[in-house]
Amino acid sequence: MKGALKDDKVIAQKLNEFFASVFTAEDSVFTAEDVREIPKSEPSFVGDKSEELSQIEVSLEEVLELIEKLNRNKSLGPDGIHPRVLKDLKCEIAELLTMVCNLSFKSATVPNDCKTANVMPMFKKGSRGDPGNYRPVSLTSVPGKLVETIVNNKIVRHIEERKLLCQRPHGFCKGRSCFTNLLEFFEGVNKHVDKGDPVDLAYLDFQKAFDKVPRQRLLRKLSCHEIRGKILSWIENWLKGREQRVGTNGKFSEWRGVTSGVPQGSVLGPILFNLFINDLEKGVNSEVAKFADDIKLLKIVKTKADCEELQKDLTKLSNWQMNE
Repeated sequence: MKGALKDDKVIAQKLNEFFASVFTAEDSVFTAEDVREIPKSEPSFVGDKSEELSQIEVSLEEVLELIEKLNRNKSLGPDGIHPRVLKDLKCEIAELLTMVCNLSFKSATVPNDCKTANVMPMFKKGSRGDPGNYRPVSLTSVPGKLVETIVNNKIVRHIEERKLLCQRPHGFCKGRSCFTNLLEFFEGVNKHVDKGDPVDLAYLDFQKAFDKVPRQRLLRKLSCHEIRGKILSWIENWLKGREQRVGTNGKFSEWRGVTSGVPQGSVLGPILFNLFINDLEKGVNSEVAKFADDIKLLKIVKTKADCEELQKDLTKLSNWQMNE
């Protein structure tokens, strides 16, 4: 990109235009007719109302513990509050921060400073002149991330206690990684090959998956996981009204609205994405391995019927993507 453009602000503006071009517009115009068109998700958990996650109250001790765990070397967000400031002044600000957190949860509203992001373009591979070869990583408010951590921890505990994940994904889960994903997948491949069975593999990657997550569909799926009440309303408010600007070498683009997706670089985004794709493999007969938005299928293929079954599974995944 820098081979064609020299001005960092212009580069930042072009990148932000591209990043915004992949957003869906579901939240912009959402009518009663649109609501009817959203596919209904099957409940992942049916239990007593007392078992649903509907409200959060955080203690002073929890906030102090989270502040203590902050990494001093992490980047600050657009609000300019550095994690070192929070750590050095934790005894002075923890009580106030606890009050702000609980007020936010009770009112289901999120301060605007927690909805803005400085986006750093992370180069992946290919031509540096192609905006599509950059991943947008959001640097958000450090106090905002602390609040996200509280919500994230509650959601993770909720889904683990009730075993709500259809298949424990390797992306964004404790003790699960790209390495464990490959290890388990190829262990399955070798198991079949050692028996002399022919194996077909299919590799899929949902393009710009994080940025394209439609939010109303996401909220419906969270409700199907018994995440409701004030917490669901808080997440909805956290997703709405977000803005981002891209920075390159200290120069920033203009602010642009973020109408879809879950922010890459946020604390809460990964678990929301995992819950959004939780039902992806339902009805698929092939073995499935998921790592974030990368999907691998494995199937023993000996006959024409086996080939047709694999194709049916690929069609099901394609239909899932089209419906979502």
